[in-house]
Amino acid sequence: MSSIGERLREIRNQKGLTQGAFGSLAGVTKRTQMLYESDQRSPKADYLALLDAEGVDVGYVLTGRRDSASGVSAQRVSDGAPVGMGNTAPSVDAVAVNMYDVEGAAGDGRSLEDERVEGVLYFPEAQLNALGLSPERIAGVKVRGDSMEETLADGDWVLVNQADTDYRREGVFLLLVSGERRIKRVQRLAGGALYLISDNEHYEPEMIPPEQMHEVKILGRCEVRIGRIT
Repeated sequence: MSSIGERLREIRNQKGLTQGAFGSLAGVTKRTQMLYESDQRSPKADYLALLDAEGVDVGYVLTGRRDSASGVSAQRVSDGAPVGMGNTAPSVDAVAVNMYDVEGAAGDGRSLEDERVEGVLYFPEAQLNALGLSPERIAGVKVRGDSMEETLADGDWVLVNQADTDYRREGVFLLLVSGERRIKRVQRLAGGALYLISDNEHYEPEMIPPEQMHEVKILGRCEVRIGRIT
């Protein structure tokens, strides 16, 4: 089993923070954080209490057992690698990310910012930067339907990078098709056509021919899934 220091380092790396930045969240210096991570010193109760307030699973830090009470995890959409969870309460150096439930929204060109905000999650800016995300250009969107299972399940939230609309690099995108928002895996075909793929094999792929591309608008790449532990 890993040590307390190794688990602290694991959590810090998931959040994309330096030892100094992570330590400041819990009121200690970079050197103290280094000592904790190298198991040269045991973390104090006030340090752990501040980490708990930042949404860190302190029980996992101490015991190596995950707290699944919340039943929620976060992973990169591209490869399933775990990433740090956002918090529901603001904290030092945290960036607010609006979460939108846009089911049924339509109308070509409507921006997510025009929709009602369902909630807000707060992420350390360093964590977003480590994921290649610009804080000003990300939004959370609720997944509807089962067409993207096993990648994204109905009711999941997904962080959308609105700065990345380049579908020449295959991936999962939020897009507008004939006024309807969808989340699909997008492939570019020869001749300028698009292939929209549902990861659920029960749904047939859809091809958008070049003459219908004016009906398609790429809204952003889906980067992080926040959803139930399965």
